[in-house]
Amino acid sequence: MMRDAKPKSIIHLDMDAFYPAVEALDNPELRGKPVIVGGTRERGVVSSASYEARRFGVHSAQPMATAVRLCPTAVVLRGRMGRYKEISKEVFDIFARFTPLVEPLSIDEAFLDVTGSERLLGEPVNIAKIIKKTVLDEIGLTVSAGVAPSKFVAKIASDMDKPDGLTVVPPHGVRAFLDPLPISRMWGVGKVTRERLARLNIHTFKDLRCFDPDFLQRKFGKNGVRMHLLAMGEDERDVVPEHEVKSVGNERTFMRDIQMPEDAKKELLALATQVGRRMRRKNLTGKTVSLKVKYHDFKQITRAKTLANLTDDGLEIYGAACDLLQKTEVGKRPVRLLGISLSQLCFADAAGQLSLFTDDQSLRKRKNLNLAVDSIMEKHGGKSVRPATLIHKPNAER
Repeated sequence: MMRDAKPKSIIHLDMDAFYPAVEALDNPELRGKPVIVGGTRERGVVSSASYEARRFGVHSAQPMATAVRLCPTAVVLRGRMGRYKEISKEVFDIFARFTPLVEPLSIDEAFLDVTGSERLLGEPVNIAKIIKKTVLDEIGLTVSAGVAPSKFVAKIASDMDKPDGLTVVPPHGVRAFLDPLPISRMWGVGKVTRERLARLNIHTFKDLRCFDPDFLQRKFGKNGVRMHLLAMGEDERDVVPEHEVKSVGNERTFMRDIQMPEDAKKELLALATQVGRRMRRKNLTGKTVSLKVKYHDFKQITRAKTLANLTDDGLEIYGAACDLLQKTEVGKRPVRLLGISLSQLCFADAAGQLSLFTDDQSLRKRKNLNLAVDSIMEKHGGKSVRPATLIHKPNAER
């Protein structure tokens, strides 16, 4: 007779207000003050805010002008991504001491599967406590933790008692934990879906759990089935230590709205050049070019084009982006942000893509030129070589 499988022990760890916390770590005078990390006051967007700033209604992705209006005493700082990555590595090195099953979600949060660590390290709640203490003692930052039998529940739990929180949901208590929560707590349920659910008088996890699953499937398709399972706390996903890189991209928010297509094309050339260089550095090639446009009213659109062949060449990426630009309202509506990304990735060697020995003379010359430019930029910095049209490029925020 088979026994039921032992429930998983998953910990979701989420650094508290990570960017402002790192700034306060390096500058203790910032402790206890409202700190906002992001772009400029005039045109920027909030990347992260300390809890002192959040009390005024400041939140990530908010226009900086709005954030400063809500919290005029805030200390506004530009982000230092290099420093954040350095601290992030130290934090993740600590996570890895407790289990090899660490799945990063972002620079400041991760899932840990400690199911196999319990004999050596004790109960999952004790492991979470030790991790929290270790991060605080060795680095000086606090981290909130959620402990549960699934990734979905653990992530919700970690957000329940921030900052420096610890919420434990045992296997037998999953439904009692989820039932009273609003649907807004569920991953992947946006405003439109919430409104559709509200029209069915579904406002909480319990409302959704008790609703007819067949009707939900007819109404919402596969997403209806997924939502119903999550409302019951059912999530069979494993913790996956490494995620495959799915796209490489870059974007820029502008100090002043771009009005003319010619200026937009200059920015696209800069972005495409950077994306191509990043692709080559990672030994990747890609096939689908995506263009992201955010207009002055924050409405955002994306357009995509799949190339005939894999590429890591900035000029080829730029050409595709210019084609996509014609399918937007750039030139008719002011633009505050442009972005380019390349997906359908493949390792350059595995793809058998353009090599130094290709018979195509023009492609070989471009490959050689890219390699030479990359070498110069590695030695002398990112601005040592660039297209002439970018020397007087419109100023950008980042």
